[in-house]
Amino acid sequence: MEAILFDLDDTLVVDEAVSHEAMAATAQLAAKLHDADIPRFLADAKTLSKSLWRGNPALGWCNEMGVTAEECLWADMEDDLANLRDWSLGFRHALFDAVLRAQELPGDDGALAEAFADSRRRLQRLMPDARETLARLKSSFKIGLLTNGIPSLQREKIAASGLAGFFDEITVSGEHGVGKPKPEIFRIILGGLGTPPERAAMVGNSLARDIAGARNAGVARAIWLKVPGSEEYAEVIPDDTIIGLHELPPLLPGPGRG
Repeated sequence: MEAILFDLDDTLVVDEAVSHEAMAATAQLAAKLHDADIPRFLADAKTLSKSLWRGNPALGWCNEMGVTAEECLWADMEDDLANLRDWSLGFRHALFDAVLRAQELPGDDGALAEAFADSRRRLQRLMPDARETLARLKSSFKIGLLTNGIPSLQREKIAASGLAGFFDEITVSGEHGVGKPKPEIFRIILGGLGTPPERAAMVGNSLARDIAGARNAGVARAIWLKVPGSEEYAEVIPDDTIIGLHELPPLLPGPGRG
């Protein structure tokens, strides 16, 4: 084994839980500013987000690249994503406006949309043992980061994480127009690392994208990080299942980097 590929969201950095926490903080602000009912706010936000998301003109691209509605509520996008960026700005306003109006309250003036984005950035944090695990593996393996998503947002997350220095290669799906689980994106990062798939491992929390993608690309070892409470199931069997990154180093004795 020469190289280990890591997913980013909910593998090295907390993603889904932080989005929930940011929405909860936004609901609390809505209660303070508008006397909104918090449980109803949260329920309506979830339902209305799904409904509005279907009107996304870049929905096909988002599905292919693994971009979620929650990410479009706070991503700063570059010019090459102009249609998605412009739609997302309207989506943010429309969502929080509709959530308030569902309770017969005055619509949002932009304060809630801004609050969600601020909270989402402020609450970012690493998965347990992420830094320590990468530090242990760095001396023995090439380390790659393979993440689906909006290029500017994923790069922002990487910078905020403080983990960038651990990676020999970083590949973001939106920069290449192809995402996990397609084998092409695995070939791109493995080519950058100079490592054949039969000498690489993939570590990620998504069976459907990380583990299935590793299988599609012929990666030798697929390791599923099972995140309690947000497990995703698919018809693929990982080589190993872990519930914490601290379990990873003993599974991967390395040859040294030479």
